Amino acid sequence: MNSPADPLPSPASAQSAAQAPTHTHAHGRANTPAEFFQDAQFVAFFRQVAPYIHRYRNTTFVIGFGGELVADDRLNALVQDLSLLNALGVKIVVCHGSRPQVNEQLKLKGIEYEFGRGIQVTSKAALECAKEAAGEIRLDVEALFSQGLPNTPMDGARVRVVSGNFITARPLGVLNGTDYQHTGVVRRVDADAIRNALSANSVVLISPLGFSPTGEAFNLAMEDVATATAIALNADKLIFLTETPALLDADEQLITALEYDDAVKLLNSGTLPEVEAFYMRHIIKACQGGVERSHVVPFAQDGGVLLEVFTHDGIGTMVTEEVLESIREATIDDVGAILTLIEPLEADGTLVPRGRDKIERDIEAFSVLEHDGRIFGCAALYTFPGTDMAEMACLCVSAESQGMGDGDRILKHIEQRAKSIGIKRLFVLTTRTMHWFIKRGFVQSSVDDLPTDKQRIYNRNRNSQVLIKAL
Repeated sequence: MNSPADPLPSPASAQSAAQAPTHTHAHGRANTPAEFFQDAQFVAFFRQVAPYIHRYRNTTFVIGFGGELVADDRLNALVQDLSLLNALGVKIVVCHGSRPQVNEQLKLKGIEYEFGRGIQVTSKAALECAKEAAGEIRLDVEALFSQGLPNTPMDGARVRVVSGNFITARPLGVLNGTDYQHTGVVRRVDADAIRNALSANSVVLISPLGFSPTGEAFNLAMEDVATATAIALNADKLIFLTETPALLDADEQLITALEYDDAVKLLNSGTLPEVEAFYMRHIIKACQGGVERSHVVPFAQDGGVLLEVFTHDGIGTMVTEEVLESIREATIDDVGAILTLIEPLEADGTLVPRGRDKIERDIEAFSVLEHDGRIFGCAALYTFPGTDMAEMACLCVSAESQGMGDGDRILKHIEQRAKSIGIKRLFVLTTRTMHWFIKRGFVQSSVDDLPTDKQRIYNRNRNSQVLIKAL
């Protein structure tokens, strides 16, 4: 058995650094135990992120960030991370903002006005400042994607950046008596042209400016541009890199994921701070437009995009248009994932070896916990005809998600599944996780308390503890 209370050693940590064997380099020098341990961690990391790499190849990410990220000197690190995603086969569209840069231009020219979020009037002078700021950031982005310094993540990179008049805009016009002049809204996104550039493995860069059929330029909000672009492309992800922390709940804990309905309720509750609410409105619009996953990620965290994309819970808040996590009965297609979960525990003796054939035969007994398309936990329910007892076996949670309550969720599901078929008592056999089950209502018992059929096959050499819970 395995549970969050008894973390299972990953392949990288199964041996401590003190016990790790040495390994000889090609030039004859032997690795120290610490070096061996670092190598094992490196290998384990790549194995852990491999499923995400496979999943995201040929998908489309729209990345939106404001000029605040540029002002905070975070652009170079972001470009390196996006270049890595591009190398892994992710199609990248970058939508940048420029509020601080426009405000700086206005100040330098002695124009008393400051741009913030929301709809604001853009005068002719402010529009010229917006053009200058957008042009400067565009050149900075193109230059950074062009770098190829040795010993940096950009070494050997050949990333082409394509930008242009992808956004057709219209004037906002006069609202409630106010003429918004050169402030515009997105009218159409040239999705075909963007897809053509992406198919050539280019990164597409879109500035917060749009153009009308008559040749006029309009100042747009980065968030509107990114949202409209993600919807037009039917993007797999919309990621906003923000100057604020990700969303927090009432206890100041990170909200890692929200389903669409819950996100709407949160926004309508009026409890979100102004900036977070601003981003949430655009994320909800993206979900309504068919974008499957939208994220708010703080840009203050170095490597934030990579951490959000390649780790189980990420560092930001993700909003999904569908149910993200579910516990369901397993199918034959889940056999491979179940084997991957339980094989390390079989190898170290925590679980009794089963083998693929037995898993396939017993697949209807298994339930799996699925998160965002990946299996992170499983358990099996075995009944004994003529009794009111059933066994929960093979409870296993991925090392990635231990300590997050997945074991409790699987246990609750198995209990409900047992109750639905009239089971009154649930028992487990464990050699290492007795206390975890006792904390959850199981009582230590003896082999004589088991169903007769189970007593006959009980392996006394393993000397497993017997624990029973009344349902």
